[in-house]
Amino acid sequence: MPVSRGIERLPFSTIVTMPNVDEIMDKLRNCYDPEIPLNVVDLGLIYNVQVENEGDVTVEMTLTAQGCPSHTEISRDIRTTLLNMPGVNNAKVNVVWDPPWTPDRISPEGRQKLGIEE
Repeated sequence: MPVSRGIERLPFSTIVTMPNVDEIMDKLRNCYDPEIPLNVVDLGLIYNVQVENEGDVTVEMTLTAQGCPSHTEISRDIRTTLLNMPGVNNAKVNVVWDPPWTPDRISPEGRQKLGIEE
């Protein structure tokens, strides 16, 4: 039987840090508008990302059109993606309409994937 020498074993723990804006934007590249074969970041739908307090993340985004039938699906996908990131405890997605989205917001990478000329 092992002899205890006064060393207390502590439970295993990991330190989880909050993600930064770049890490969040990178993860959001996995979220797509189901009607357009391009992620929401390269499509230019993400206007702002804020990381506050103890893992509270707020995303301001828009959609390609106010009547977008995929509004709920896209917002839910973004929120779920955020909540699955280590360090994120709360996620809020706000859809805004100002400024309105235009194709000019599509990234150069997105334009290339969609075959849009510069």
